[in-house]
Amino acid sequence: MANNASARDILAELVAFDTTSRNSNLELIGWVEDRLAALGARCERIASPDGAKANLHAVIGPEVDGGVVLSGHTDVVPVDGQDWSTDPFTLTERDGRLYARGSCDMKGFLACALAAAPGFAKAGLKRPVHFAFSYDEEVGCLGAPSMIAAMAAGHPRPSCVIVGEPTDMKVVTGHKGLFSVRVELHGKEAHSSLVNDGACATTHAVTLMHFIVEESRRLKEAAPADSPFDPPFGTMTVGRFGGGSAVNILARHAWFEALMRPAPWDDGPGLGRRLMEKAAEVEAEMRRTAPDARVEVTVMSNVPPLRPEHEGEAETLARALTGDNAPRVVAYGTEGGQFQDGGMSAVICGPGSIVQAHQPDEFVEIAQLDQCMAFMKTLEARLSV
Repeated sequence: MANNASARDILAELVAFDTTSRNSNLELIGWVEDRLAALGARCERIASPDGAKANLHAVIGPEVDGGVVLSGHTDVVPVDGQDWSTDPFTLTERDGRLYARGSCDMKGFLACALAAAPGFAKAGLKRPVHFAFSYDEEVGCLGAPSMIAAMAAGHPRPSCVIVGEPTDMKVVTGHKGLFSVRVELHGKEAHSSLVNDGACATTHAVTLMHFIVEESRRLKEAAPADSPFDPPFGTMTVGRFGGGSAVNILARHAWFEALMRPAPWDDGPGLGRRLMEKAAEVEAEMRRTAPDARVEVTVMSNVPPLRPEHEGEAETLARALTGDNAPRVVAYGTEGGQFQDGGMSAVICGPGSIVQAHQPDEFVEIAQLDQCMAFMKTLEARLSV
């Protein structure tokens, strides 16, 4: 395809790659890399530990610090069990909307960035544009940290980041974090009347789940009265649990999975530490009657919140590009907090509505892509002076 293709044409190519998180994204990354390299972009892949996936960092423009990052993830959520009226991996236009898995979340933004790339390459930019396309965002923002570390340590070093998650092209300056764990308790079976002859894993699991409920209540009470979030406090929930074999047997094994969404003012790492400490206490209690008992806590995801930066560089830029000056935060997580922790100012702004994300018949409105392309054109002009 020619490098002057429209965002719609590029989106059709991108959604045709089935980059569901369980699959490799290397074919898509290769396709994107070829497009950008043909424009003179300096490209670097940052592979996953097993080499099955990769991030792509590409730069167009002068080798000077202070550039702007256009960030997006290449993976999408599954379509399994969803009732689609069209092929989810074929872009379908209907009534001003473009339907496909990832059209909204978030290949629409990637398509706009790539459609704008030829203009960036010809514009004589005074500051560079960085393209940062990651893997495995949908399973815990697992891919971006290695890319962010490489960007922060390299040259040229960007100063601000636009993460193009779907926001209806409105400026989002903050979001909650994400910390999820799987807890497994290994006890000792015994007759349920002989509690000192074993350690009931399910009973002790309840202690830990109750701890999470109490921590959630503490987060609610600690939230500031002027919190902009809905709900206005950080949350902790137990999403799944199981264990035991019979009502009259002390359970040998139990497990549960919990999800925490700390607000920017919450001590997210502290929440994790307190859970680990409580798990150690429970393990010690279990070992009083079962010396080999153990409690294992596995961190499945750990995504920092995006802290609003009043008049920060990314916010100032995004507001100038969109004309949107309203305060706005969201409850879902993105890679924005990871960029921020890497020393780069970050904001969220992209085409489409989060309401459509992960849904059957996911779509992005063509008008939203048009707005995003106008955003890219204005960015080109700002970086050229």
